[in-house]
Amino acid sequence: MRRYAFRAHRLQVSDRVAVLAAVMVAATSFGALAQEIPLEAAARAFDEAKTLSAADGGRLWSRPLAGPMFFVDRSSRSVVANQADPAGTLKPVANVFTGALPEEMAIANTAIDWLGIRWTMVVWPLPELRYARGRLLMHELFHRIQDDLGLPAANPANNHLDVSEGRIWLQLEWRALSEALIRAGDDRHRAVADALAFRLHRRSLFAGAADEERALELNEGLAEYTGYKTCGLPETVLPDRVAIRLDQQQGGTGFVRNFAYVSGPAYGLLLDAADPAWRKSLTKDSDLGDLLRAAMQIGELPQGNAELLRAAERYDGRALISAEKAREAQRQARLAEYRARFVDGPVLLLPASGDVSYSFDPNGIEAYSDVSSVYAPLRATDAWGVLEVTSGGAMLERRDGRVHSFRVPAPADPTARPVAGEGWTLRLSPGWSIADGSRPGDLTLRPAQAGANAQPESRPGSADTRPPE
Repeated sequence: MRRYAFRAHRLQVSDRVAVLAAVMVAATSFGALAQEIPLEAAARAFDEAKTLSAADGGRLWSRPLAGPMFFVDRSSRSVVANQADPAGTLKPVANVFTGALPEEMAIANTAIDWLGIRWTMVVWPLPELRYARGRLLMHELFHRIQDDLGLPAANPANNHLDVSEGRIWLQLEWRALSEALIRAGDDRHRAVADALAFRLHRRSLFAGAADEERALELNEGLAEYTGYKTCGLPETVLPDRVAIRLDQQQGGTGFVRNFAYVSGPAYGLLLDAADPAWRKSLTKDSDLGDLLRAAMQIGELPQGNAELLRAAERYDGRALISAEKAREAQRQARLAEYRARFVDGPVLLLPASGDVSYSFDPNGIEAYSDVSSVYAPLRATDAWGVLEVTSGGAMLERRDGRVHSFRVPAPADPTARPVAGEGWTLRLSPGWSIADGSRPGDLTLRPAQAGANAQPESRPGSADTRPPE
């Protein structure tokens, strides 16, 4: 199971939620909390993160990584933190602080504003292996400081990496990066040039691909690079560890969200070797590939179909292309199932506001179109309540780079509470109801103040929902 089981899209908590947290803490016994997250184990993990941060000494990002952190148990929502909050909502017990996470907040490995503090939140239990655990803790600590570094979090879709051409050229880039990490001199130079050529060709095939990939690499890629650099492993073994990971990810699923965890550390380590000062000039508009090309003074790249295919043959490209073409046929069959479930059949549409938050499994995302993806599992919270999707998935649609709505198959009985359908449940907030949608059989959510004459949300046109060619 991946260490980064879930990642929240956006987590902002109001004073109202902070009050609710205090009520929940008062209603929860300390005994239950201690059973969910062993306090001694949590304290040792906090000390481990502090020790790793002290060993870095602020050298990596010119500031300490350690800071406010809490662990949370997914089933009970119990919290163990390494410090108090200003209002005293978290209760001191045995050198740690305990409480409970409000229902409205998504549980994820992420950075979060809660109780007046910017925290690192990490889902319990932690990895058993020392370096995997350290990598997770330091990865998440980077997310807490990245805004201060001028590198704000971003979660673009990157749906093109589920299409066969996107997957082929991404994996060829990874194979070349893996070779570059274990080579030196001219061999490394050629492998990096090949990786950059595959990267540029892939991005030329899909509109907006360069911006989307760059944004996620600077978010999750730099966080994972930070995890490798500060987890306690000797510097000498890092290139080999990252090269092995690049190899192990070949043929996997879920590249749309996971690719940055793999590419980011590879580019970071190669940049360390070529220009140790590269991080000082990093901005939110930087591209790791462009930085590496400049640092290694790489001029001409393989280009044109014939030259690119010759370069691909250095990395068993023919076999990779054949395997990915076979996978694409299977993907088209799944897209037909998604069309029946989320487009042609009756659905419940849940509109997303600017305050929506959601958590998900990065391995469980599959692109449906340029703007829509199927997430399984998923937990989403908004003004209308809490949506829990355990099987079958939910379709998430984006418009103008923002989450626009979620779709699940329509419930058989929209009057039941909680509302439930195939593989999902919805706990509606007070003041919200289910109304007729834009087509017979469709449903949508509406606040009570919208009134009976309000028009339901329109359904996306065929251009937005057609499977990619």
